[in-house]
Amino acid sequence: MNNIPEIHSRTMNLNVKNDVPFLTYKALEKIPFINHAFSTRLGGVSTGEFTSMNLAFNRGDEYENVIQNYKIFCNAAGFDFNTLVASAQDHHTFVRKVTSDNCGTGITRPRDIQSVDALVTNERNVTLVTYYADCTPIFFVDTEKRVIALAHAGWRGTVGKICEKVINVMSDDYSCNKNDIICCIGPAIGKCCYEIDQSCYEEFAKVDCIDICSVMTCKGNGKYMADLPETNRQIIISAGVPEKNIIISDICTKCSSELLWSHRATNGHRGTMSAFMCIK
Repeated sequence: MNNIPEIHSRTMNLNVKNDVPFLTYKALEKIPFINHAFSTRLGGVSTGEFTSMNLAFNRGDEYENVIQNYKIFCNAAGFDFNTLVASAQDHHTFVRKVTSDNCGTGITRPRDIQSVDALVTNERNVTLVTYYADCTPIFFVDTEKRVIALAHAGWRGTVGKICEKVINVMSDDYSCNKNDIICCIGPAIGKCCYEIDQSCYEEFAKVDCIDICSVMTCKGNGKYMADLPETNRQIIISAGVPEKNIIISDICTKCSSELLWSHRATNGHRGTMSAFMCIK
């Protein structure tokens, strides 16, 4: 593929295989038992406002195009298409534990639960899939117990402490030691681009474990610039994961909208990216 937009990141690598670009975390690449990737808007077969790597079935794209995009992406990034398990996101905080029995759900099989914003597994060859176009993806890996999770955190999921809920499921249900959990946050819309109103600010202000001054910049007239990744980082630390185990992507989806889907950059005329992760 020609003319792939350049991206400069201290935390992530831009990979291109079979003309399909995708992002990976440098820190997660060092963990030998997992495979992970974050898709871009390029490398697929969708057309029109979905051009070209759209991975959402609910945006109005042709079903056959989305399926073909998944197959293309999986082939490029090294996932087995038949092992995919997708979330059913609605900006809430339900965490679903999944196994090989769930493979195909949300992709080739109907969604059987209507509200799933995080997925957890400890089984090999179960590929977790969650969706984004400015909201915050969070990758969780327990390097000792070999448990993985993906969470989708828009502002509602963030203030609802979805990260804390994922960590508690990993700890309570999979016996994970929080000191062994690595968390990677983003790519997402950055504080540079994410404007919210007063009512949304007040929801952030209710979260007792964050330093509201460090995640908000007041613009006046009831408007604020909000830092979703940093808010999630503070919540993860409060939940017991060591600060040294947390990495935040330095890529803003809106600033990088030539490469990544951004709801705000496109005024909602867009496709959707996905985060993928599996235990090999």
